Amino acid sequence: MSNRKLKKEVVYAGYVVGFLLFIGLIYVIETSISKNMFKPVDDDYDYVSKTIVEDEVPVVNVGQVITKPFVESEIKILKGYYDYLADNKKQETAIIYHSGTYFQNSGVDYGGKESFSVVAILDGTVIDVKEDNLLGKTIEINHNNEIISIYQSLGEVKVKKEDIVKQGDIIGTSGSDNLSKDLGDHLHFEFIYKGQALNPEEYYEKELGDL
Repeated sequence: MSNRKLKKEVVYAGYVVGFLLFIGLIYVIETSISKNMFKPVDDDYDYVSKTIVEDEVPVVNVGQVITKPFVESEIKILKGYYDYLADNKKQETAIIYHSGTYFQNSGVDYGGKESFSVVAILDGTVIDVKEDNLLGKTIEINHNNEIISIYQSLGEVKVKKEDIVKQGDIIGTSGSDNLSKDLGDHLHFEFIYKGQALNPEEYYEKELGDL
């Protein structure tokens, strides 16, 4: 009989201790919730800015200005971009003739100096480097903001696929191709925005945020 009473007392004591622990746990939880609910707004802002904003690197610098694919002042336009809205005279000067076929120029051809340096117009990643029998050596760069720049008719190529380039980096030199032999040493440059070839001369010195 005495053993049974002792066990009941132990059980009752356990209930009491458990109840007290439960009350204590509720108090701790309520205190924690109350502190978080009334935490100053500035503290929350500091936390977010330190853990997310400051560590984040922008994909696109919208303030960056598009530059020309060369730096030499003596370089000039040898053949312009074919604009469907231009007058007949300008359209005629933007036609490429090769092997009995006429092509509308989808870019601009630059020349005026032998083997001049070709530079990246913006920061970006080289997505292709290739050589074509008709177009010559070509570099394509993706600028991560729906802009792709294409550099054709190159003599020397100084980058490879997947290279990261900065604006103004020398990526190659001008050269020649079989499509426009009459132009001699030159650079054929194309400006692709949202999948469409546009006249690059209308975009130089523009900020990316203005496109």
